[in-house]
Amino acid sequence: MAPLLPIDRWHEGGRAKWRRAEKLGFHAAYSYDHLSWRSFRDGPWFGAIPTLTAAAAATQNMRLGTLVTSVKPRSPIAA
Repeated sequence: MAPLLPIDRWHEGGRAKWRRAEKLGFHAAYSYDHLSWRSFRDGPWFGAIPTLTAAAAATQNMRLGTLVTSVKPRSPIAA
């Protein structure tokens, strides 16, 4: 399992990071869906769902998922 932070812009290394994890033999990779992270507050932090969607298009066999999912801002019930 490889946890990958969603901090890289896709065209500036994000895609390469996910492909590299698969090439190294990781069978699963997960990302975080925190709304903020203190040590990365001055840099980019991308949503886990769009990141995993792009990772699914860039990889062949890895299982993908979130380690943490912030449900409240994505509630299907909220108006």
